[in-house]
Amino acid sequence: MQANLETLDQLERRLNIAVPMAEIDNEVDSRLKRLSRTVKMHGFRPGKVPLKVVAQQYGGQVRQEVLGDALQKSFGEAIRQQNLKVAGYPKFEAKPAAGDANQFEYSATFEVYPEIAVGDISKSILTRPTLEVSDAEVDKTLEIMRKQRTSYAAAERAAAIGDRVTLSYRGTIDGQEFDGGSAKDYAVVIGEGRMLPDFETRLAGMKAGEAKTFDLRFPDDYHGKEVAGKTAQFEITLTQVAGPVLPEIDAEFAKSLGVADGDLVRMRGEVRGNLEREVKGRLKARVKDQVMQALLDVTHVGVPKSLVEMEIQRMQTMARQDLAARGIPVKDDMPMPSDVFEKQAQRRVNLGLILAEVVRINNLQAKPEQVRAVVEEQAQSYEHPAEVVKWFYQSPERLRDIESMVLEDNVVAWALGAAKVEDKMVTFDELMEHK
Repeated sequence: MQANLETLDQLERRLNIAVPMAEIDNEVDSRLKRLSRTVKMHGFRPGKVPLKVVAQQYGGQVRQEVLGDALQKSFGEAIRQQNLKVAGYPKFEAKPAAGDANQFEYSATFEVYPEIAVGDISKSILTRPTLEVSDAEVDKTLEIMRKQRTSYAAAERAAAIGDRVTLSYRGTIDGQEFDGGSAKDYAVVIGEGRMLPDFETRLAGMKAGEAKTFDLRFPDDYHGKEVAGKTAQFEITLTQVAGPVLPEIDAEFAKSLGVADGDLVRMRGEVRGNLEREVKGRLKARVKDQVMQALLDVTHVGVPKSLVEMEIQRMQTMARQDLAARGIPVKDDMPMPSDVFEKQAQRRVNLGLILAEVVRINNLQAKPEQVRAVVEEQAQSYEHPAEVVKWFYQSPERLRDIESMVLEDNVVAWALGAAKVEDKMVTFDELMEHK
């Protein structure tokens, strides 16, 4: 085998490889002989088919298989000899036979992984947010849970913000009804924003049995293009007003949260535990985002285009799966513009290359005991933690996801020791609202 390497640009390479055709022919003959011992053909006993007949029937197919295997083998040997780290999938092209055709020649064009020099983050400033969960946060969370379990009771009064009203309405534009402009016995909570603000505002102050007619202009950017920017006349009749009723924080409420015996102390303890896990995760995420950005800021990497394209395809697949999970019909060949994902894909690939180098040079690989600790921590939020731990360890893929998390945690810990760190107290609301 002969191999000649060309440098096409910073990361792109081309290997020109030649394999002696005698090796190809010998392997073809060897495979045909083995095939003749087992092949079944009409008119011949098993193992007695003449080699010439086998070659006529299967020679072309066998030669293609041998050429494919020779290409893969010789390419693998060539990149090992040249000490190349291939990024993405090579593009193979066979060269036309020349001269006495005693060589099988082809080229392989591909990209290589860049050499990475991780930048110095010692001057980077990382803000480490801190927050202790108090009784106030537990109370606030329980109040949110109460509101999530709101029921409604009929009220003999005018409707107000927060009430659920039932109404029938009919809308027309220039005297003509339009799609989506009418409904009967439609229930809506005033103030939730399910309908246009101007529409909901007209409902407040009405009582059951009252009717009203008013004009409403649809916004210019309204999603319904046929009515956007136009003025409609609505006739509405209110049939019921129902006021919100929040459940008491009692044993029944605790049972609705999964506390079987209805113990309120246990309920508060479980709510606090869940909050502490949520807060811990969000605090870690904030620091991790800063570390990743700091590494990107100080390290400049030439990113292989092939890896970016592979990441774009992966993100497109995940986007289709997400749409399908939300009940939105989607086909596997549904077009998704690459440019929508390109910037994020490039960042992910860039960061992945940097993190891999940080892990390598600082020996930050995930240790089994670290992986186990993360698995057990995640399992604590489930009713049967031991079964969840077992579930994780039954799947190498699920464990790889945990290992990736541990690697990122190790990188963050390393960065906190290398960069300048400033602790900062944050409020519960600020942390929960932060994206």
